[in-house]
Amino acid sequence: MGFIRLSRSENHIISDGHQPTEQITNYLVYWYLILLLVLSQTLKSQDQQPVINEFTPSKAIYFSWINHAWEGTDEVQTMTNLNFFKWLYDNYGMKLDLYLLDAGTLDEGPECIGKLFDEQRYGSFDAKRFKQKFPKGLNPISEMAKSFDCSLGMWLGPDGYGSTPAEAGQRSEMLVSLCRDNGVDLFKFDACCSDLAEKNQQIFIQTMKECRKYSPDLIVLNHRISFNNEAKKQTTTWLWEGKETYVDVHFPGSTTGTHHRTGTLSRGMVPQLQRLTEDHGVCLSSCLDFWEDDLVLQAFNRSLILAPEIYGNPWLLNDDEFAKLARIYNLHHLYNPILVNGLVLPPEIYRESAVSRGDSHTRLITLRNLTWLPETIQVKLDTSIGLSAEAMVEVRQVHPVERILGKFKPGSEVTVEVLPFRTCLLIVSDQSFPETGVEGIDYELVKNIPDHPVEIDLLGFPGTRHNITLSAGTSKFTKASLDGEPVNELLSGNSINIQFIGDSLTLDFHRKLADAKPVVLPDDAEALYEATCFSADNNALEVRSLMRSGPTRIPSVQLARDGFFERNAFIEKGIWDRNLFDGDTATCFKVTGPFTNRQDKVFRIDMGRPVSIDSLVLRKSTLTSILMAEGSPDLSEWETIRVEQHGNDIKLLFLPEQKPIRYIRIKNSPASVAEIEGYRNGSTMNSVGWRASNLFASFAGQGFSEASTASFTLPEIAKRSYLAIALPGKYEPESVYAALRINGKPTGAPDRAVSYPANTWEAPVFDDIQGNYTYFIPLQTNMAGIPMEVVVIGNESRITRLEAEVWITAYPAPYERKKLILE
Repeated sequence: MGFIRLSRSENHIISDGHQPTEQITNYLVYWYLILLLVLSQTLKSQDQQPVINEFTPSKAIYFSWINHAWEGTDEVQTMTNLNFFKWLYDNYGMKLDLYLLDAGTLDEGPECIGKLFDEQRYGSFDAKRFKQKFPKGLNPISEMAKSFDCSLGMWLGPDGYGSTPAEAGQRSEMLVSLCRDNGVDLFKFDACCSDLAEKNQQIFIQTMKECRKYSPDLIVLNHRISFNNEAKKQTTTWLWEGKETYVDVHFPGSTTGTHHRTGTLSRGMVPQLQRLTEDHGVCLSSCLDFWEDDLVLQAFNRSLILAPEIYGNPWLLNDDEFAKLARIYNLHHLYNPILVNGLVLPPEIYRESAVSRGDSHTRLITLRNLTWLPETIQVKLDTSIGLSAEAMVEVRQVHPVERILGKFKPGSEVTVEVLPFRTCLLIVSDQSFPETGVEGIDYELVKNIPDHPVEIDLLGFPGTRHNITLSAGTSKFTKASLDGEPVNELLSGNSINIQFIGDSLTLDFHRKLADAKPVVLPDDAEALYEATCFSADNNALEVRSLMRSGPTRIPSVQLARDGFFERNAFIEKGIWDRNLFDGDTATCFKVTGPFTNRQDKVFRIDMGRPVSIDSLVLRKSTLTSILMAEGSPDLSEWETIRVEQHGNDIKLLFLPEQKPIRYIRIKNSPASVAEIEGYRNGSTMNSVGWRASNLFASFAGQGFSEASTASFTLPEIAKRSYLAIALPGKYEPESVYAALRINGKPTGAPDRAVSYPANTWEAPVFDDIQGNYTYFIPLQTNMAGIPMEVVVIGNESRITRLEAEVWITAYPAPYERKKLILE
C-alpha cells in the first residue's frame, strides 16, 4: 500500500506515485485521525482549569528583555545569566522561582512596530534559527535552572496554529512539550508577535488545558492580546496600564527629584489591589540609583502574582548592591504567604498609595515620600492597619536601612520618618521575629543562610557612638566578631559601645542650599554649556549604568556583563564611544534611530587633558556637510581647525603654533565614525581616556537668552554627596541646561533626569517630557570651603515657566560601616 506524509518544511503532500484516488483516500484518513486526536485531547483536558488565584503567593521572577532585543537570546548567554543567579543563590540564598526567556527565543516580533525579522515570526524546535542558538535544545538551561530550584518561562506569540489541523497539532504539541519536557511554568503571550485569530481561540484554550496537566501552576501572561471571554479564563494576568518600565525610555520622571526613578516610584496601586495582573516589574538596565526603592514598592506594596520581578541587566549593579537585591527577594520569600492580603491605608494619615499587607499578627507596611523634605508619619498599631494584637508589638524598619524601632503596646502610635524621594518598609508584629537584628543602631542584614555565619553591616555616621545589643531571633550563636575582633559579650545579652571613624557631620547631608535668582546671560555661558556637554555622553543607557557601578570583582558578574556588551547585536549598533578608540575599524560609533535626521548635532571629542597634536583622523566616517571644526584647551577660547576629507576619512590638521588642545567640536556630526586616531611627530598617540559624543546641539543653535544663578560655599561635604539642581516648570525639551562654577572654573553636570539623549539600544530616551529636569553634579569632600555658583541658562522663547532650586544630597547615605559576623 502506498503512503502519504506531510512535510513540515514544505507544508504540502508528497506522494510515492500511486493514483490520485488512493492519495485522496489516504489524505482523508490522515485528517480523520488528526481530528480524533484533537477531540480526545479536548475531552481529557476539560478539567484542567487554572489553579492560580488572587491568594496564590507570588513567584519571584527575572525576564530577559533588554538583556537582548528582538534578535533573541541563545544558550551561551542564557547559561551565563543563570550562573549569575546561581551565584546569588549560593552566596546569599536568593530564591528565584522563574527565569523567563523573552522575545526571539522561539517566536519573533515586533509586530507592534510593524517590522519583522523574516516572514515566519512563529518558530519551532526544528527551525534552523532555534537550532543555531540552542543546539542542544532547552534541556541544558532547564537543568541549570533546576540546580537552584528555578523554573523556566517562555515569551511567545498567542497564535501560530496555522491553517490546517496538522499545523495546529504541531504548535499545540510544542507548547505542551515546553511544560512536559522542559519544566516551563510561565507563558508570556505578547501582541508584539501577533494577535490571536478568532478561529484559533478554541485550540488555544485546549492547548493551555493540556499544558496544565504537566504544569498545574502554569502562569499565563496576557500582553495586549484580544482573547475572547473563554480564552481569557486560561490566562492569569493583564498588563497594568499597558506600560513597560525601562527608566527614562518608557517611564520618565514625574517631577524633579534626587534621582531618575520618581516616575516609577509615583505609580499607584492596581484597581482593588488585584494581584492577578502584571506591572512589568523593575528594570535594572538604566538609571540605577535608588533601584531598591522601586523594587520594594513592586514587591511589597503591589506584591502581584509576579514579585519581586526584575528584568534587563541586574549584573550592572555594583558589587556592594547584590546583597541588597538578595535581601529584598529573601525578605519577600519569608513573608510571601501573608503578603497576599492587602489593605489600603488612609492617605490623609499615611500619604498616597500606602499599603499594609499580612495577617492579624504581622503586617508589612510600605510608605513613600515624593517630596524634597522628610515626612513624619504616625503608624497606629491597631486594626486600622490590619493588626489584631494583644501582646506587645515590635516594630522594625527594613528599608531603606534596617532599624529596630522598639516594642510598643497594642494601639500605640509609632513615629516613622520617610526620607525624601524614598520608600520605607516596616514590619510590625506581636510574634517573635525570626531574623537576627541589632538594637541601638542602623544596620543591613547582608547574609543569613542556614549553616553559615550571619553577616550584618552596622551603619553609623562619621564620629558617632552607639550602644548596641543583639536581638538573635530564632538563631543561636557561639561566636561573634566585629571587624575581626571578638565581641562574644553580645551573645550573653550584654551591650557594647562602638564608635565610627571620621569627623561628625554638623549639617544634614540632604538639605536645600539656595534658590537661583535671574541674571543676564553671562559672558561664559558658552563655556558652561560646553562643560556640561563634554562631561556627559551619548552612550547607551546600559553603558552609563556600567560606568556608574564600576569594575566588578565577581567572576559570574563579569561574565554576565561580557555576555551583554560583547554580543554582536550590541556591538553592531555602535552605541558606545569606546568603539572609536579600540583600534578596530570594524566597530563604530553611530548617530542612531530617532536622531539621524536632526540637523544641529555636534561631534565632540575630549582627550582628557591638553595635548600637542599634529593631526586627528576620523576613520570610515559617514560624511555629512562638515561646516567647521574648533579646538580649545579649557572651553573658554576656541580656535578654528583646518578640515580635509580623504575618501571616507575626515582629517583635522593643527598648526604648529596652536596651543595644546583638549576639547574638539565638529559641526555637523558624522552619522558614523569607525575609529579616531591622533598623530604627533609621525607617531600614533595613546588614546586611553579619550571620549566622544555626537548628539548634543551647538551652543549657537540653542539660542540661550536668559540665566539664573545661586552662589554658596559648603562648610562640609559628606561622602558620596552631589548637587541636585531642580528646574521645576514647563519648557520644551533641551531648552534649559545647568552647570557649576567652582572657584570660577566651569564644571559640567554629567547626569540629568530625564536622561540626556542616548544612542538607542532598544528604544530612545523619552524626549517628550515638557519640563521638570533635574541636573546632577557629583561633589568631592575636598571641595568644602571653595566658592561655588550654579548657573542655569535657557531659551526664553521655549520656556513657559522656569524656577531653579539647588539641593545637596547623597546616595547611598554617607554611613560608615562595621562588619558584625555571628557564627
